[in-house]
Amino acid sequence: MYDTIITNGKVYDGSGGDPFDADIAIKDGLIVVVGEVSDSATETIDAAGAIVTPAWVDIHTHYDGQVTWDDEMNPSASHGVGTIVMGNCGVGFAPVAPGAEKDLIDLMEGVEDIPGTALYEGMPWGAWETYPEYLDFLETRQYAINISSLVSHGAVRNYVMGERGRTNQAATEDDLTKMGQIVEQALRAGAVGFSTSRILGHRSIQGEPVPGTFANEAEVMAIAQAMKRAGKGVFQIIPSSTLGPGRPELLEHNSLEQEIDLIASVSRSSGRPSTFTLLQIDD
Repeated sequence: MYDTIITNGKVYDGSGGDPFDADIAIKDGLIVVVGEVSDSATETIDAAGAIVTPAWVDIHTHYDGQVTWDDEMNPSASHGVGTIVMGNCGVGFAPVAPGAEKDLIDLMEGVEDIPGTALYEGMPWGAWETYPEYLDFLETRQYAINISSLVSHGAVRNYVMGERGRTNQAATEDDLTKMGQIVEQALRAGAVGFSTSRILGHRSIQGEPVPGTFANEAEVMAIAQAMKRAGKGVFQIIPSSTLGPGRPELLEHNSLEQEIDLIASVSRSSGRPSTFTLLQIDD
C-alpha cells in the first residue's frame, strides 16, 4: 500500500520529452512508480485536467548566507521550487580568507540589499575558508529543497588579490594562475559553475563596482580554461550594458554586442555552456 497516489495527471517529467498520461505512487516520501498503479493508497489525488511535474529549478538566487542558518529556503520552497542555484552575479561567501568576511558582506549587501547585520551575526564565519570547505559545511545541514552553488568571481578575486581585487586592478599572471586553480578546485568539489558581473549597477555598499566588473579578456579566458580543465560547470554572467549603454555619468565599459562576443569566446574555449541575463533594450 502506498502513502499517496496521484492519478489521471498529464506528466511533464523534466527530461525534455513529450508529456504523457500516468499515475504516480509515493511511499515514505519517495516516488516509487510512474505509470500504471494498481495498488491502493492512504491518499488519492485526482489530477485530471492538471499538470503533474517536479518542483521548479530556480537558476538565479542569492541564498548564500541564508543556507548557513535556515533549513526551509523560503519563500522559494513555498513557491514550488525544489532546487535553487545560488552564488549568481559574482557575489558569494567562498573562498574567504580568515577575517576577510566584511568585503564579501559589503558586496552582497550592496548588490542584493541583504542586510549586512544578518550576514555578520547569522553566518558561522570561520567554519570554512576554501570553496570545498564551504560545501562541506553545507553538507552537514539538512534542507527542505536541493541546494546548488556557483563559485563567484568577487570572492575568488578578493581571496587572491585582496585590495587590488576589490578596486578592480588588472590581475597579474600569478593572480590568473591562482584564480584558475581555485575555480577548477571548486568545480571539481561540486560547484555547478562560475559567476561574474560586469554591469556598473552592481556595486558594494560603499558604491564600488563589484570585483571582476572590468576583468580583461585574459582574466575571463583564464576562468574559461579552468572550466575546460574541470570539464564541468556553467559560466553565468551579467554582461556590461545589460540595461543599455547607461546614463552619461554611468557609462558602461563594453557594448552588449562586445559582451556577447566575449561570452561566445568563453563557451568555445571552455567547451562549457554560458548563461546570461537578457533584458529588452532599444539596442
